[in-house]
Amino acid sequence: MRWMLFFCFSTTYLFSQNYPQDYFQAPLDIPLQLSGNFGELRPNHFHAGFDFKTQQREGLNVYAAAEGYVSRIKIATNGYGKAIYITHPNGYTTVYGHLQKAVGAIEAKIQELQYAEKSFAVEAYFKPGELPVKKGELIAISGNTGGSDGPHLHFEFRDSKTEKIINPLYFGIPIKDTKAPTIANLMVYPVGANSVANESKRPTLLSLSLQADGSYLAQKVKATGTIGFAINAYDRDDVSFNNNGTYFTQLSHNGAPTFEVLFDQMPFDEARYVNAFIDYERYKKSHQRFQKLFYNYPYPWSNLRNVREGGLINVSPNFVSIERIEVSDFNGNKVRVDIPVEYSNMPAKIEEGGIKTPYFIKCKTDALFEKENATVYFQAQTFYDDFYLQFEVKNGEVQVHQDIVPAHNSFTVTIRDESVPVALRSKTYIASVNGAKLGYNTTNVEGATFSIRTRTLGKFKLAQDVLPPKIVWYKQPKNKDWTTSKSLNLTISDDQTGVAKVNGYINNQWVLFEYEPKLKRITHVFDDRFLNDGANNLKIEVVDHVGNSTIFESTFNRTKKK
Repeated sequence: MRWMLFFCFSTTYLFSQNYPQDYFQAPLDIPLQLSGNFGELRPNHFHAGFDFKTQQREGLNVYAAAEGYVSRIKIATNGYGKAIYITHPNGYTTVYGHLQKAVGAIEAKIQELQYAEKSFAVEAYFKPGELPVKKGELIAISGNTGGSDGPHLHFEFRDSKTEKIINPLYFGIPIKDTKAPTIANLMVYPVGANSVANESKRPTLLSLSLQADGSYLAQKVKATGTIGFAINAYDRDDVSFNNNGTYFTQLSHNGAPTFEVLFDQMPFDEARYVNAFIDYERYKKSHQRFQKLFYNYPYPWSNLRNVREGGLINVSPNFVSIERIEVSDFNGNKVRVDIPVEYSNMPAKIEEGGIKTPYFIKCKTDALFEKENATVYFQAQTFYDDFYLQFEVKNGEVQVHQDIVPAHNSFTVTIRDESVPVALRSKTYIASVNGAKLGYNTTNVEGATFSIRTRTLGKFKLAQDVLPPKIVWYKQPKNKDWTTSKSLNLTISDDQTGVAKVNGYINNQWVLFEYEPKLKRITHVFDDRFLNDGANNLKIEVVDHVGNSTIFESTFNRTKKK
């Protein structure tokens, strides 16, 4: 299949590298539609590739996009689930994620690894020649494994040497797009204690008026001090019908760029900067992602270009300007909004929100706070900005602010409690508190001191888990006769700390059980190597994250085919 690429977009960034246009074929043999695109804003990360729709079902054929070799296999219950990485001789690697299963030699290698390690979750790297594939070769079946919210194929390109992820559009993905992006909302932000915008010290929505040429004119901003802008924007193509991420955004002042964002390629370790880029507090409270076209402190995200003065505008007496925001897609379709700004010394009618506390965080400095039996420690650069931290200990709960400020790096929460019986300390953990719901955190236990590393602010408390996991049959056949079944299935669950490990045995031999957390189900596909003709013994062991375990034993009948 030949893919076409349209170079309508005028920015010179597109020509910074010559990407092959005829080398790769589509990984699916159905019309391509996107449920997610490159750089799309996701919880705690930018999306790394394309999510292709699979007609709302699993089971579609997945093909190698080009000749190469399988360089990596990763099977996990989270993330990409079952994923295959193919390295190609032209310097690029393609990735295929959320697969139901691989096929042929690749699936055989996966099962070989799983049985060798006696684990469903495995990861392995391979050399050229070990698992070669041809262009268009069937490599897998599409699925819904890992952190997927529905059946689809995750597909991405990487530079094989740097492992940077690259926008698939650079390789000519045939997604027809004649539609301009949409700027749904525009916000002005007073930045600093003495700044005011439209008589408010808080962020304020600006109304937009459609002009005859298709552009927008924003409500006038009357301000004093330093201000910045943020947009709630998305893009659509002609065939996918989803609100996807934008490609190129430019804020300019008097015709000169002051803040640009380009989703061309990205190192994986920068994906979390999405939390610096968006108004995180507003997202947590309203689920709207406003893209901030400014910052107080620089953060090293490679997709920022031509940033001057942090994208901020200093409005002083006699200041009058037209600020401009343009959002463009890869094919050059664009939308523009002009924002009139002028100086005004009108006082604020809406004062700055927030509570000042004794615990002030300077994001460039280490911070250690202690209260009663709790300690919280933040290394420098944990946060993107300075703020007043809420830190309280009450009724056994430790309040470490709220999850409205994003943490880039992990911080440490420590709780000491001598009253916890020695026999219970190994079953004790620091839980995240969300109303009546407790969330498990991996907890280090040293005597009566419990500590965790986390990147989410909020409430924490000590909790104990002494209840073992649960195991029950899923649709057990009559008379325990599995002769006509291809697999046996059980439902497993753990109400507190969650399932950590699963081991299954048939006739005292370890056998592979695939674990799908979304369904709380484990599945074993029958293999005659482990079966008796007639009665078979089954044993399942499930262990939670603090070591509680349950053993389930049963027998089943299966007549071998002759």
